[in-house]
Amino acid sequence: MKKIRKAVFPVAGFGTRFLPATKAMPKELLPIINKPLIQYAVEEAILAGIDTLIFITGRNKRAIEDHFDRNIELENQLIEKGKKSQAEMVRNILPEGVECIFVRQPTQLGLGHAILCAERAVGDEPFAVLLADDFLINKNNGVISDLIEAFNLSRKSQISVMQVEGPDISKYGVVRPGSKIGSVAGIIEKPNFEDSPSTQASIGRYVLSHDIFNILRMQSAGVGGEIQLSDAINVQAEVGSVEAIMFDGKRFDCGDINGYLDAILYLSKNNNINL
Repeated sequence: MKKIRKAVFPVAGFGTRFLPATKAMPKELLPIINKPLIQYAVEEAILAGIDTLIFITGRNKRAIEDHFDRNIELENQLIEKGKKSQAEMVRNILPEGVECIFVRQPTQLGLGHAILCAERAVGDEPFAVLLADDFLINKNNGVISDLIEAFNLSRKSQISVMQVEGPDISKYGVVRPGSKIGSVAGIIEKPNFEDSPSTQASIGRYVLSHDIFNILRMQSAGVGGEIQLSDAINVQAEVGSVEAIMFDGKRFDCGDINGYLDAILYLSKNNNINL
């Protein structure tokens, strides 16, 4: 039984809702207090035992690679000025033994296409997917830890879901529940509110079996003319190979300006930080 040790981070998007700030700076490096969004997602993955981080990048995303690389000059300057704790903070952004792989997505053809770009780096292993825009806070060791634990029990792809009431459900991939608690009979990408099969919306954490790549490779464009990950997971679900875990915590959509500001204010208030 192969251990889940790889995680994919799709970070190729333009971040148009944050322009002009994201004209040259990756959206994923926008800070929540003093730590960028992508670092929170990476820390969640590492806490779950992940040791290989696969970033699907695009143009103007080299700063993400720089963030997770060593900066010897900065470390030396901090040490010379007596700021040893800050030097350690910079040095230990990634713990020893964790490897980063960067794969360029040549054209933005959707989340499913971004995941397909990771195929060679992932190989024939199950893997995690984390969307940094979804800033999640829960009481356990992180959502990915929960999904990995569930995958190890059933060997079925796992998706994290939350309850969404009203018309906002049309912004998500929506689960069609199976006959058993936690089972998934299907998932529909951004259905009309009136046609939504449930109030269970998929959020940006997944653990997937490697056969998802075969499905994505043969998949046609879906909603928005893009290769949708939800459509590929739907194929798995139709043969009983997907389960859902209800998210228990707070979620902030940091791909949206209001959600991003809410996350900063929440973390500031709950960590006694003065902005």
